[in-house]
Amino acid sequence: MMTRLTTIERQGAMLLSGLIAFAGLALAVIGRGDAMGVHGWITLILAGTLFFIAGNAAYAPEPTEDRTKSYYDDPTKIGLLLALFWAVIGMGMGVWVAAQLAWPDLRFDAAWSSFGRLRPVHTSGVIFGFGGNALIATSFHIMQRTCRARLAGHLSPWFVLLGFNLFCIIAASGYLMGVTQSKEYAEPEWYADIWLVIVWIVYFILYIRTLARRNEPHIYVANWYYLAFILVVAILHIVNNLAVPASFGAAKSYSAFSGVQDAMTQWWYGHNAVAFFLTSGFLGMLYYFLPKRAERPIYSYRLSILSFWGIVFFYIWAGSHHLHYTALPMWVQTLGMTFSVMLLVPSWASAGNALMTLNGAWQKVRDDATLRFMMVAAVFYGLSTFEGSFMAVRAVNSLSHYTDWTVGHVHAGAMGWVALISFGSIYAVVPVIWRKESMYSWKLVEWHFWLALGGTVIYVFAMWNSGITQGLMWRTYTESGTLAYSFTDTLVAMHPYYVARAIGGSMFLAGAVIGAFNVVMTIRNVSHAAPQRDYPTESEANEPAVPAAE
Repeated sequence: MMTRLTTIERQGAMLLSGLIAFAGLALAVIGRGDAMGVHGWITLILAGTLFFIAGNAAYAPEPTEDRTKSYYDDPTKIGLLLALFWAVIGMGMGVWVAAQLAWPDLRFDAAWSSFGRLRPVHTSGVIFGFGGNALIATSFHIMQRTCRARLAGHLSPWFVLLGFNLFCIIAASGYLMGVTQSKEYAEPEWYADIWLVIVWIVYFILYIRTLARRNEPHIYVANWYYLAFILVVAILHIVNNLAVPASFGAAKSYSAFSGVQDAMTQWWYGHNAVAFFLTSGFLGMLYYFLPKRAERPIYSYRLSILSFWGIVFFYIWAGSHHLHYTALPMWVQTLGMTFSVMLLVPSWASAGNALMTLNGAWQKVRDDATLRFMMVAAVFYGLSTFEGSFMAVRAVNSLSHYTDWTVGHVHAGAMGWVALISFGSIYAVVPVIWRKESMYSWKLVEWHFWLALGGTVIYVFAMWNSGITQGLMWRTYTESGTLAYSFTDTLVAMHPYYVARAIGGSMFLAGAVIGAFNVVMTIRNVSHAAPQRDYPTESEANEPAVPAAE
């Protein structure tokens, strides 16, 4: 049940929905029939929904309990459900585009179903829709428990959560309509960028305010990683998306950078999006949920802090290794390569720290699929970071770059690390915040684990083989010095690997669907419900940060 709103909160929610409605109306009128107009109507629908919910509570009685004594988990609940929704949508799009590469006729007679439009829906849906909602939801949960304090605000968590999902919807619909900025990473329209900046600033302020009111003097390390994720992503987004709109009545805009400066800015953004969105935040999940689930202290708390500063410092400089053999100055390429190799130290420190935490708890890993999700995620994190440092070396990059090896590397991290730690964290937190004794079906959790692991292995090995084959064929010459294979020859050689990729992706999607079903049934299931209570128990209310071994 949603927490009742006070009069001030209801008025604030209605005012917020009115402001969003005004922005949506402006977009709808100015944009008329183009993408901007469509996004205006989407924004109006969201504003109307918020206004209805707030207005519907106008006659509800004022809350009488002291809510400062309880955690505020409603935004976390909705955030987890939205994460699972985007997981199914984004991974479903991924399977579709993977199948299109194997069988190109798998599209409708419509522009929106082309590979070029569906592919960014897949990447953004999985990274930002699934990953972003999982990060926001778990950060709300972890922050309250490790600070022993309620979220510093009742309306702002909803603004962050719903505002971020509005951005995701605008981005996905814009991709289908063929409206993006000309970036290496397909970016949504300029007005969506501005909206995300506003949402992210509110997120940062909410996090800082909650930390400031903590009842636990110690700031647990997971909060360090989440805070780095929030702060640096804001900086990356603002700098990379500096643009001048062609007009305020159109979605088109022109980047503030051009040429090699634009390329360097994009890869500074792209690689640090990996660092602070796909690594830092999810390490926050790992450092909280893995020790919690294993009921073991972190092997080395000092090592987790040293790893944090190593990742924060080294990652910032590593983006230029994506631009080997380009117009970028050689010293900048070498700088990126050097810092990428150095990144192996803090990355393996975190992966090793997580695995060493499981000493004395390996029997739980054997019996508990949720903990197994987290353990395998830590393994894939270590493998992916080693591979990334290895591929940054110029000699290796000359073989791997522009091939499917890069695709395999990315998905080893995305599927094996990001998705597995997210699913493990979701399975760990759902029974807690919905006050259930257990998940609806632990057999379904087992099925999900093996489908996810099997799908990841098939996908990654297919792309490794495909990429190395591509690279070797592209650099094979005849005795006369001409290329031995045409581009068509390489495509023919790739076909069986693309079929395997579609199969692996389908297995991973099936696991995500099973996971979503299991979570929904856990919420609905009455027979597994624990006694309901409005407040955390005394042990929960005074729950300290996860203890450290040092």
